[in-house]
Amino acid sequence: MTSKVLSRWVSSGAMAVVLGLVTITVLSWLYLVGMAGDMASMSVTDIMSLRHWTPGYFTMMLAMWVIMMVAMMTPSAAPMVLLYRQVAHKNRLADGRWGTLLFTGGYLLVWAAFSLVATLLQWWLEEAAILSPMMVSQNHLFSGSVLVAAGIYQFSPLKQSCLRHCRGPLLFITRYWQPGPSGALAMGVRHGTYCVGCCAALMALLFVGGVMDLTVIAGIAVVVLLEKLFPVGEWMSKAVGVLAVILGVALIVAH
Repeated sequence: MTSKVLSRWVSSGAMAVVLGLVTITVLSWLYLVGMAGDMASMSVTDIMSLRHWTPGYFTMMLAMWVIMMVAMMTPSAAPMVLLYRQVAHKNRLADGRWGTLLFTGGYLLVWAAFSLVATLLQWWLEEAAILSPMMVSQNHLFSGSVLVAAGIYQFSPLKQSCLRHCRGPLLFITRYWQPGPSGALAMGVRHGTYCVGCCAALMALLFVGGVMDLTVIAGIAVVVLLEKLFPVGEWMSKAVGVLAVILGVALIVAH
């Protein structure tokens, strides 16, 4: 990113947006680190005593998933949020401050809906004894199948189409611009939907490597970041797909 672009963002007040995105990302990661540390310090017996799917426990797991998605997805969404703010502010097409907030809120709302589905799926997998008390797959056939499915999805037309939208902020803004607060919210929801279409299969790998394994969480977050923001993104997407299929097949065959 050139100094000229950075200067324009700072002069237009975008630094406040940057600081806001950084703040919620850092706070989300701190929460995940703290929760992972608490789990690591507990025995399996202690964890089992807590893992009853009461309404309170379900709410806690849902909050965990939502915060995890915020931590993983906010960095890769930052360029789109900043571009929205810049276009809205420069052309006075919407209130830059509230429009940006609504755009970001719409984006995260979609990931919150995804988190609800993920929480329900985790509940079912635990009840079926596919996930261990530490939220890691203990079924090799399930793990291998998820890896193969996620790998194949990396090559699918839906994945590639969603990835192109996520990699092209300017094209997205130009094609889907809607004015006003409701337009900002709708655009955020649309962008979030494309991101879920791009990354949902990768998120399924959390059930294989560990829902609260920080290494797995960070690894998937890095892959998402590379796919969306770097020139090697499309190549990286396919390379990850090949690797996932190979690992999945090897896991299935070995057991």
